[in-house]
Parts: sequence; structure tokens; C-alpha cells
Amino acid sequence: MDPIRVVLVDDHPVVRRGLRSLLESLPGYTVVGEAADGISAVREVQLTRPDVVLMDIRMPGLDGLEATRAVLSAVPATTVLMVTMLDEDDAVFAAMRVGARGYLLKGADQQEIDRAIRAVAAGEVIFSPGVAQRVISHFSSADAAAAPSEAFPELTPREREVLDLVAAGLRNAMIAERLFLSQKTVANHLSSIFAKLSVDGRHQAIIRARDEGLGRP
Repeated sequence: MDPIRVVLVDDHPVVRRGLRSLLESLPGYTVVGEAADGISAVREVQLTRPDVVLMDIRMPGLDGLEATRAVLSAVPATTVLMVTMLDEDDAVFAAMRVGARGYLLKGADQQEIDRAIRAVAAGEVIFSPGVAQRVISHFSSADAAAAPSEAFPELTPREREVLDLVAAGLRNAMIAERLFLSQKTVANHLSSIFAKLSVDGRHQAIIRARDEGLGRP
């Protein structure tokens, strides 16, 4: 198997030396270039075409976020793994938006760095453990906030399905055909729906259903 070709981007020479030494001590890596700022990073990636770029965020001139955007535009086959001191949600999500495949905090041990590089090189997305937990919590909270409450919880799933088709303008015969039911069964469902919704008939049921978003294509 060919070694993973890596470019190191960080404005601190000590950090770059440390990463180079770490990778050279592990099997399966070749460091093909280094850069101390975003502009140099883009040029280096275009020249060397690495598999993975280890990218800092805070750098003079072009920062790591804009550099990542430019790198991935110039060499789409390259993968970017952020390696930064910034343990902030805004930085993590900004990195995701520009196309980074991973987010690793400086201070990660050798095993974690090795695992992260191999993961992003294989097409996976990876975060430092603490960052990953916050990302999961963020999206879980967002999903919970965005999830609408189900309309008419008093109805059974089948009754809600029937009501949805009624609100879409289908007559009983068409509903029966669509749901593989008899027309009598559809009529029974409608009687139950009208009773549960306290409506006088089909017209009022349609109004209630459409108010709750049912009956739309």
C-alpha cells in the first residue's frame, strides 16, 4: 500500500517539526511539504498533490479556513484535517462549512493523530473526542428543536393517512384504491376521524387537516 502523502501547514516551525517527527516515526506516511501560511499552503498543495493536509486555523495573511477553501477548490482530491488550538464551536462549524474532513486539537497524542489522518484519508469525518461530543449535542438539540409535533396525535397512523388523502382532495373510492382498502373500511375510518376531531363532516375535516399541513403533495 502506498504511503499517505501529507503536507503540514502551521505558522509555528516547532509545531511543524513536531508533526513531521511524529509522522516519520510511524509507518505509512510521507511528509511531502510544509507551509507557514495560507497562501504558501495553497501553492504547496498544488505542487505536491498530497492525500492529506494538516491545517492550522490561525495564521498570518490567509487563515486556515480560507486556505482550506482554496486548497479544496484547486485540488479537490486532497483532504484537509484541521489541527488547531481553537476549541470553539464556531471554529469547528466554520471548518466543516469550508470542507474540512476532521478537526483535531493540538495536544492530541500520537495514536489519536495517526487514527485521525488515516480516517480522513479513507474518506471518513473525524473530530477530537470532546469536539465530537459537542457536535453531536449541537445537532441533536437542533433536530429536537426543528422536529414538528405530529398533527392529530389522537388519530391512528391509518386514520391520519386517510385524512391526509381526504385533505388532498381524493374521494373514498380513490382512497380505497390507493390504500388497498374497501370503500366501507375507508368510510369507517372517516366516521372515526370526524368523531375524534369533533367535526361535522368532510368539509370541516379538510379545513382542519390543511391547517395542520396535511394534504400537500
